[in-house]
Amino acid sequence: MTFKNIPPLLDEALTARGYTALTPVQTAVIAEEAVGRDLVVSAQTGSGKTVAFGLAMAPQILDGGLVSLAREPAALIIAPTRELALQVSRELMWLYAKAGVRIATCVGGMDASKERRTLNQGAQIVVGTPGRLRDHLERGALDLSVLKVAILDEADEMLDMGFREELEEILNATPEGRRTLLFSATIPKPIVSLAKRYQHDALRISTVGEDRGHGDISYQVCTVAPPDIENAVVNLLRLHEAETAILFCATRENVRRLHASLTERGFNVVALSGEHSQSERNQALQALRDQRARVCVATDVAARGIDLPNLSLVVHVELPRDAEGLQHRSGRTGRAGRKGTAVLIVPYQRRKRVESMLRGAKIEADWIKVPTAADIRAKDHDRLLEALLAPVEVEDEDRALGAKLLETMSPEDIAAALVRVHRSKMPQAEDMLDDGSRERPRDDHRAGFDDSVWFKLNVGRRNNADPKWILPLLCRRGGVTKNDIGAIRIAANETHVGIAAAAVAKFTKGIAQAGHEEDNDVEIVQANGPPREAARENKRMGRDGDRPQRSQLGVNPRGDGPPRSGNFRSDGPRGGGSNRDGARPFRKDGPPPSKHGVKHKAKGNRPR
Repeated sequence: MTFKNIPPLLDEALTARGYTALTPVQTAVIAEEAVGRDLVVSAQTGSGKTVAFGLAMAPQILDGGLVSLAREPAALIIAPTRELALQVSRELMWLYAKAGVRIATCVGGMDASKERRTLNQGAQIVVGTPGRLRDHLERGALDLSVLKVAILDEADEMLDMGFREELEEILNATPEGRRTLLFSATIPKPIVSLAKRYQHDALRISTVGEDRGHGDISYQVCTVAPPDIENAVVNLLRLHEAETAILFCATRENVRRLHASLTERGFNVVALSGEHSQSERNQALQALRDQRARVCVATDVAARGIDLPNLSLVVHVELPRDAEGLQHRSGRTGRAGRKGTAVLIVPYQRRKRVESMLRGAKIEADWIKVPTAADIRAKDHDRLLEALLAPVEVEDEDRALGAKLLETMSPEDIAAALVRVHRSKMPQAEDMLDDGSRERPRDDHRAGFDDSVWFKLNVGRRNNADPKWILPLLCRRGGVTKNDIGAIRIAANETHVGIAAAAVAKFTKGIAQAGHEEDNDVEIVQANGPPREAARENKRMGRDGDRPQRSQLGVNPRGDGPPRSGNFRSDGPRGGGSNRDGARPFRKDGPPPSKHGVKHKAKGNRPR
């Protein structure tokens, strides 16, 4: 097939590679209005950006369709990570193989002296990471005096990683008349500033939403109680049994903790974070490619540039910072026409934030329940049947062993033993604290709760109280399970909960301890009886549990989660009140509380 506006040698390479059509970003960078101009290109991960800038720089690399004989590089590609730089080199090698272009790769963790020898022998294209390129530049091994085109791949990520100084030093060493191409999934202010300084009359190209987009990625969201996050990860991995999966965490410590937990459970898992050396990263990636490991726990930065062709599952164990981060992470799967799944694990109180993020990214996601142990057993049943019924070649030695087994065991016992062996290789599914499927009973006489003891929480409807976060809070604070908790009655300013008599002693001891940071504003005390009896007792004693109060008890005014810890002041009807320990009254002076229950620091200031 012949492609328009492409040199014949590159056309042949694309055809040999199986290309039948170019992606939108590849088409845009070789259009007539883009030829010879500086470009600012935003396109999603996996949209064919490497081939795109390989085609865009062809006029500067090839002279009349043939490679230039100059020893100094004509093109420089800068990438944020070693893995991405190596991936770019591999792509350009097959694209320019027929043209005889020499490509030098300069990245950290490789032999620097060998790289300098390669540069000295002459290379038309140099690909590298900012730190190593600056090192070669300062040592005089890299000569950019006749450079014709400079390309910054994933420029936003390089700036986020703190490479601005290196980028500026490299670009300052290039000729004024060179082309500068910025490829970035997002165009934040630092990118705009960089473009203004180093580009002239740049053409802005955006194919976000026009190219592959989200079409090959199925987005799913499951809400969980915070203590259930790790169990949700286990059950998602077991349900999908993906050939390769990536789990994204926010910090190195969380990567380390989740990696250790999954290893203990029997998963073949590797970790990638900033604390790992280049050698450890290489070993981890090779284990994933060889299928010795099937799960990778990683931070955002550590996962940059890795290319795993069999990756079919991405799990956002901790939420990304924004919509762009979500797309960057999820874009590791669903590549080259393959289907992929991206799952967000969302604590109940973060649901509204995720809804907003998905709207911003224009992503349609399915809200699902976390897979239960029963769901996974059913899936395992189908997978086992498929695996055991698949045709295989059997050797004579195996048939002889099977015959001996039949002499001592029945076929049913042999089959059961075979199934047991298969099951034993699979990590166990986890029982969820709250899988979202349990309906709270409306009556107080559920089996086993006839003699339940009632407790009272100082949060209610006005504090956005919801069983979805009250249930795990009770389990965590009281040291009980959800089976020990009966009916939950939510009033305006308080909530009553029935606890099974057998668990009351343990629950009472648990709630006497200090609360966690996320729920230390919630007080739990034993009530005078069921809600109606407690209300009558309150009325007799002159108390009104449902009387409107100004106090918001540190509750999130947006209403998207449980009470927040913090220093929200709480003024009663008379402006008094006390802190949660009852030790010191809150201040009564100053302007009245805002409608969200938060005082202004001074007149005219916004509420915090």
